[in-house]
Amino acid sequence: MKKNYQITSEGKAELEQELGELKARRQEVAEKIAAARDYGDLSENAEYDAAREEQGIVESRVIEIEDILQNFELIKPKKSNGIIGIGSTVELKNGKKVTYRIVGPVEADPLEGKISNESPIGAALMGKKVGEKVTIETPKGATTYTVEAVS
Repeated sequence: MKKNYQITSEGKAELEQELGELKARRQEVAEKIAAARDYGDLSENAEYDAAREEQGIVESRVIEIEDILQNFELIKPKKSNGIIGIGSTVELKNGKKVTYRIVGPVEADPLEGKISNESPIGAALMGKKVGEKVTIETPKGATTYTVEAVS
């Protein structure tokens, strides 16, 4: 059974750009492998091993991105009715303000403020409205936030 990946249009564009960059790197990696072969015995050739490993990483990511792009479901931004859903940007307050964008697991990047709807924070926020308090269980313990804004 194929898995459908939920991504936003921005996430799709980022994946397409990354795929293009990875496909462009294929030639560079092939050249590294060819150059490393010229060093002689492949059984003790660190440059060859490193180039082959890099090729494996690039090819694995290309296959992963192609699978996502063939089996994705586009998250369409909905008109903000004040209810948190996938694609929403949420402003929370707990002494300090924090802003998150709720995205599918493929796009999640907490360092950029993009959290998955399947993460503990994202799951707790789904369906909440402005003004509601949300208690989120994290490894550090429970934290309570107030939903300040949803867009």
